[in-house]
Amino acid sequence: MSEVERSLGVWARVWRELRSNRSAIVSLWMVITMAFLALGADFIANDKPYYMRLDGEAYFPIFIEYGVAVGIRRWPAPLANADFKRLEERADESLWPPIPHSPTRVDLRGETLAEPSGEHWFGTDRLGRDVAAGMIHGTRISLTIGLVVVAIQALVGILFGALAGYYGGWVDMAVSRFLEMMLGIPTFFLLITVAAIFPPSIYLIMVILGLTGWMGIARFIRSEFLRVREQEFVEAAKSLGASDRRVMLRHILPNALAPVLVAMAFGVATAVLAESGLSFLGIGVPAHLVTWGSILAESRANTFAWWLAVFPGAAIFVTVTSYNLLGDGLRDALDPRAMRN
Repeated sequence: MSEVERSLGVWARVWRELRSNRSAIVSLWMVITMAFLALGADFIANDKPYYMRLDGEAYFPIFIEYGVAVGIRRWPAPLANADFKRLEERADESLWPPIPHSPTRVDLRGETLAEPSGEHWFGTDRLGRDVAAGMIHGTRISLTIGLVVVAIQALVGILFGALAGYYGGWVDMAVSRFLEMMLGIPTFFLLITVAAIFPPSIYLIMVILGLTGWMGIARFIRSEFLRVREQEFVEAAKSLGASDRRVMLRHILPNALAPVLVAMAFGVATAVLAESGLSFLGIGVPAHLVTWGSILAESRANTFAWWLAVFPGAAIFVTVTSYNLLGDGLRDALDPRAMRN
């Protein structure tokens, strides 16, 4: 049996074990659903229509907006700086998203702190912004932050863990001391300090969370490299003249990634929870950015507006729980005792 076939067989068994875990599969579908909501947020909640026929001309405002954003086209004169809700009154025909509202559109003259209704599914906040639109676009922000933070953690953790585990000796000692030093950095107080010095930036938050949370992945990779580097196929690759980089990337790393996948699933949940907490406290997140945490924060001053607490709180709970259960399922599926069955 070739190495590729053996590898496919291992992952087939992992998928079989994962499918037998009902909570993990439900969580996986929840994660996939949230990913679709994040990717299609502009087509689910938007104050611009998919299609509008005006004075005999057909326009596709949402797609035009994408073109304007990347600088490949301009708004047509009839649509430039237009209020599409008012423009609809003289349009020949139009087709709108399910939630025809923008998450950032302020409407102080309209319904502020309105309860959930047919017009506003999840109600409105104190500025008249539609909460349902904010929830949909908040999904994109939360998942983006979670995935970017975990990607940074994985890159840094794999780099340092691989170096320490493969070379050992003084390299291992230096990396281990650096890792211990990083564990002593209080991330929350670092974020407060950065927020006080620099302008609010969600990108800065992602970088800080990524660069201060890679130590667990590094430990997993280090221990796996220490174990795998003694295997016969690694010795065979070295005897055939393979470079250290090739041995590490092609032979050891694929066999050491299993625990990292589990850590990454838990890492996304942790990052989403951290971002929501920071948004709730108003630390480091731009004021104009609508996130689950910022919606939840408004419920403190408007305790009667239950929808401002229930809907974002439920979204945070479901997201964090889904990733945690998926991580548990992956951990069980990747258990060596399950592999032998």
